[in-house]
Amino acid sequence: MSDEVKRGLEGVVVSESRLSYIDGDAGELGYRGYAIEDFAHEASYEEVLSLLWNGEWPTRSERDEFAARLADERELDPAVYDLIAELASTDANPMATMRTVTSALSAYDADTDASPDDREANLAKGCRITAKLPTALAAFARLRNGDDPVEPRADLDHAANFLYMLNDTEPDEVAAETFDTALVLHADHGLNASTFSALVTTSTMSDLHSGVTSAIGTLAGGLHGGANQNVMRMLKEIDESGKEPREWIEDAVAGGERIPGFGHRVYNVRDPRAGILETYSQRLGETAGDPRWYDYSVAIEDYMTEEKGLAPNVDFYSASMYYQMGIPMDLYTPIFALSRVGGWIAHMLEQYEDNRLIRPRARYVGERNREFVPLDER
Repeated sequence: MSDEVKRGLEGVVVSESRLSYIDGDAGELGYRGYAIEDFAHEASYEEVLSLLWNGEWPTRSERDEFAARLADERELDPAVYDLIAELASTDANPMATMRTVTSALSAYDADTDASPDDREANLAKGCRITAKLPTALAAFARLRNGDDPVEPRADLDHAANFLYMLNDTEPDEVAAETFDTALVLHADHGLNASTFSALVTTSTMSDLHSGVTSAIGTLAGGLHGGANQNVMRMLKEIDESGKEPREWIEDAVAGGERIPGFGHRVYNVRDPRAGILETYSQRLGETAGDPRWYDYSVAIEDYMTEEKGLAPNVDFYSASMYYQMGIPMDLYTPIFALSRVGGWIAHMLEQYEDNRLIRPRARYVGERNREFVPLDER
């Protein structure tokens, strides 16, 4: 066994998976062997969940059945609404709220006592978690603003229903399609930090709710899930500065500022998801008759690519996209969780199939052979 220390486990292969394929040098991402470019504009989030959880694309009837099953699980227990209202009244952090609510949901789940390796029970729990988190987040966002929660609608798909519950208005076709595609593209991305934390929890034969709670706590960190908020703050600073985007970015770089939305731990080229989301950011701007956020983004990307050799990641264009849909900035990372929960669950299902406790080692570098001193002599 090698004693070489790999800080952050960089480059260490700890498991095998059939879920998502990433080639960081070529800029490729695929789910279950299908390139995202081939289905991102066509497949719904419900279809992608079915693919990730079951291994194959669903037929039309299977898709409809799966979507209906998710829709049937959107309602929250009254006690969970009470918890959300209490958290909203204290102006709790949205990610902390998501973490707390996920943990609380386990108390009201019909399969909470099922064996961790019971696949059917896990699929049922996975549907409930995935379906209820959007309801919880939308309710929290409205309650903290003094508005009543909006009941979910079974006739809307997963993406459109969330926007409806958030705004109390049915989204137009462009917004609904855009948000659905964003969910699809964020659904899974290999063994990222939050997925790994979910697997560590699952490997102890803990339950799905515990695994998702662990993953949300990991995603909440600024080095993982918060970059798109920082991108939008940057775009707003540019807008308020009165400077041209290139002038602003040159000044920021000269001042030593780190430009959010660029670079990736895996991709050495442009994140393939960024190119797809760019088209939707452009469409939203054109539809609204206000393309400035998209235009600012393009100008920044041109500078960073030409002058710094850095390419945008998935967060870069998702920021302007969410903003143009009227989504508050502090909900961007929770929305990441609404999507990635599908991938977390897929990985946990896979872990249960061939489980081994994840237990790496650390090299001890402290002192040894120190002499103990009794309390009265210290």
